[in-house]
Amino acid sequence: MTAHTISTKPIDGQKAGTSGLRKQTRVFMTPHFLENYVQSILNGIGGAKGKAFVVGGDGRYFNDQAIQVILRMAAANGASEVIVGQNGILSTPAASNLIRIRKTDGGFILSASHNPGGIDADFGLKYNMSNGGPATETVTQAIFEQTTSLTEYQILDAQDVDLSTLGETMLGDMKVTVIDPVADYAKMMGELFDFEAIRALFLSGFRMAFDAMHAVTGPYATTILEGVLGAPKGTVLNGIPSPDFGGGHPDPNPIWAHELMGIMTGHDAPDFGAASDGDGDRNMIVGRGAYVTPSDSLAVIAAHAHLAPGYRNGLSGVARSMPTSGAVDRVAKAKGIPCYETPTGWKFFGTLLDAGKANLCGEESAGTGSDHIREKDGLWAVLMWLNIIATSGHSVAALMDSHWRTYGRNYYSRHDYEAVDSAAAHGLMDHLRAQLASLRGHHVAGLTVTEADEFAYRDPVDDSYTEAQGIRVMFTGGARVVFRLSGTGTQGATIRVYLERVETDPNLLGLKPEDALSDVIAAAQELAQITTRTGRDAPDVIT
Repeated sequence: MTAHTISTKPIDGQKAGTSGLRKQTRVFMTPHFLENYVQSILNGIGGAKGKAFVVGGDGRYFNDQAIQVILRMAAANGASEVIVGQNGILSTPAASNLIRIRKTDGGFILSASHNPGGIDADFGLKYNMSNGGPATETVTQAIFEQTTSLTEYQILDAQDVDLSTLGETMLGDMKVTVIDPVADYAKMMGELFDFEAIRALFLSGFRMAFDAMHAVTGPYATTILEGVLGAPKGTVLNGIPSPDFGGGHPDPNPIWAHELMGIMTGHDAPDFGAASDGDGDRNMIVGRGAYVTPSDSLAVIAAHAHLAPGYRNGLSGVARSMPTSGAVDRVAKAKGIPCYETPTGWKFFGTLLDAGKANLCGEESAGTGSDHIREKDGLWAVLMWLNIIATSGHSVAALMDSHWRTYGRNYYSRHDYEAVDSAAAHGLMDHLRAQLASLRGHHVAGLTVTEADEFAYRDPVDDSYTEAQGIRVMFTGGARVVFRLSGTGTQGATIRVYLERVETDPNLLGLKPEDALSDVIAAAQELAQITTRTGRDAPDVIT
């Protein structure tokens, strides 16, 4: 085995978004693209010599080949060990856990999360740090700077490592340890939740449907739900990971998880439904005929987390991304605990979790988690809901009704305009930005603007400052609209419009969201001139 130094030159477009670098698969497969980015990561973290890493991914197309490249490059750069999930499989939450419990220096996670997979779809790579969380803004910037000046990379000339067999092998001077991808994660879940109560729930005849969407959570859900907890065989649907996710879109929302939604709204529906995404960090919660928004799910978990053994001492604080609804804020206020509002991106929760200021976090884009790892965790959220149901004895619909009557209801929806021409999308944001100084007191679609700004965040732990994180327009009565350009797409730009209105009248808690939000939707259209500027008459996805 020989280590080679390969001459290269910078490749444009290697700046990470909110969760690593995501591109079309064929882009990652072009000569030097993956190698350049991996070497830039290794250089950006101060080199690999003597360091240990975790490597794994969601099994999408090119996952296995990319892992072999990373292994050969880690070995050539002097890494001491790489821990890999069997067959290259690791959910993002499981990878975060492994980084933490094995005390490695960091990890490479190969995934484009909820984006479709396949040679004509998407691929992604992100670096997580020694706390198990995504690279900070400082490290991400250091990696990007490396991509703009890279002249060479190091790679070992060697055959592929057998990742199908558990155990240790050597790649040059580097140890490669292939581990069961599920075991450590399942053990952790058993320590956090009351598995006996959940087992008893299933024994009582409680029925559940979990849609793994042909993605990485399938083996985890099958082991834990059907194996450990005794749910009937067949509870896990689409449980075998596929390189193209069965030709589907592994995003757990009512649009893409339509098979599950059909089951949960059909005749003789199960008591509980859930889904997870491509890499296992997102979730969807559904009761019999009762969809739970991610924002409401976070709020319900905050209200009932003490029912789970791992959280019996209560919550030190909660945190949410700025576009997430204020439902959890109302719970935090009632419980007398702090609530932090951060930019979108799980990395912004890391300092709060590490400092003990919060131990429950969530994003409106179906991400929920706690301080057990430093990533959002789809199956964790599902098990938390099962724990709450088993301990409280209430159905999903009953829990939601009780929650809204106690705290009020934050009617909420997100409208996504996908693959919009980048110039048009940025023009729309510039148009909104130009109005901010004059909007206060302005009447829009029957609503009065009370405040408008572009969200910026000062981290209360490390004092870092992040700006330009989305445009907010607030109205009288607690309504608001937020406009953001997403950092997770790979083609054009995605405009996300977040719509919210608070309702505390008990007689108005059962409205359809689109009816409750009709005036806010009209205000958003008028403010942003969405149809005129994008040519879109309607959103591509509404959640």
